[in-house]
Amino acid sequence: MNYFSDTEFQCKCGCNMDVTEELKEVIVRARHLAQTPFIINSGARCETHNKAVGGTEGSAHTKGLAVDIKADNNLDRAIIHNALCRVGILRFGIYKEFIHADIDLTKPTPRMWLGK
Repeated sequence: MNYFSDTEFQCKCGCNMDVTEELKEVIVRARHLAQTPFIINSGARCETHNKAVGGTEGSAHTKGLAVDIKADNNLDRAIIHNALCRVGILRFGIYKEFIHADIDLTKPTPRMWLGK
């Protein structure tokens, strides 16, 4: 089952940088478990785009190892977070409008943080 378009995970600047196949597979499995749409706000980011959107230096997005999934209410956050946990995601940022999920094992793991 594929719930996402071919370009949905790519850098929004048009450079065609994409997330890893491993991350895509995990997100597809989580989407299937959640049985609710996952809208990808941000996937891979080249260094230039990451800087333009205020991303942190060394972001997992710049390695193709992170996605931000729209989650702008408590129910969606709970459903999406639960599904991501069930497929083995161990790094989360919980923000007002989205959930950041990444598989960058060079960073402290497990980890959860609250964003603005």
